[in-house]
Amino acid sequence: MMFTGIIEEVGTVVSVKRGQASSLLTLSGSLVFDDLKLGDSVAVEGVCLTVMSLSKNTFSADVMHETLKRSTLGSLKQNGKVNLERALPADGRFGGHIVSGHIDGTGTISGIKKDDNAIWYTIHASKELLRYIVLKGSIAINGISLTVASLTDLDFGVSIIPFTAQMTTLSTKRVGDAVNLENDIVGKYVERLLNLGAGTSSQARNQTGNQTSGQSSNQANSVITAEFLAKNGF
Repeated sequence: MMFTGIIEEVGTVVSVKRGQASSLLTLSGSLVFDDLKLGDSVAVEGVCLTVMSLSKNTFSADVMHETLKRSTLGSLKQNGKVNLERALPADGRFGGHIVSGHIDGTGTISGIKKDDNAIWYTIHASKELLRYIVLKGSIAINGISLTVASLTDLDFGVSIIPFTAQMTTLSTKRVGDAVNLENDIVGKYVERLLNLGAGTSSQARNQTGNQTSGQSSNQANSVITAEFLAKNGF
């Protein structure tokens, strides 16, 4: 499934039933229920969840331990507000960027300020998350597709129009609040492809006893290199 980061509506948390290491969320809304079915995927605050029960204007979804650890869903409370987006249909309009609904981690809002008709949000994040963030690139914050407007070694910033704040849960956020972050998936795939040769060469060295350096073997075995990407416009 795929999402675009264009929020359809803000829903409400009806109930949260907590287990030992998981939880069951029941959420209400209106727009997303137009054609929602059991088994469908819905991004809740940017987290892809599966509809396991459904009524006229509520649905329930299980949240597993790993998801609770990586996202803010564990802090949701009754009557809280959440961003909702259904998975993109094959004939849907692609208005944001490719969003998988698989959260990479959380960041913390360290600053909110007005800039004429825009609102700047500064997000503090770990180095592991910042390494994939590119100035003028895409980032999903609580499931919202946004453009990175500033970037440092400690944080990044986004500048949004009032409409985006009003139509999403960003309008309820304050300095110190945690937000879900999903990096642009393209960068993660590129890194994975560049590192494939390293794994292959390492295995070959273990089997043959070859003492050739990892860097040399990686260059020899990797099909995709930094030079290849540069020549092809990446």
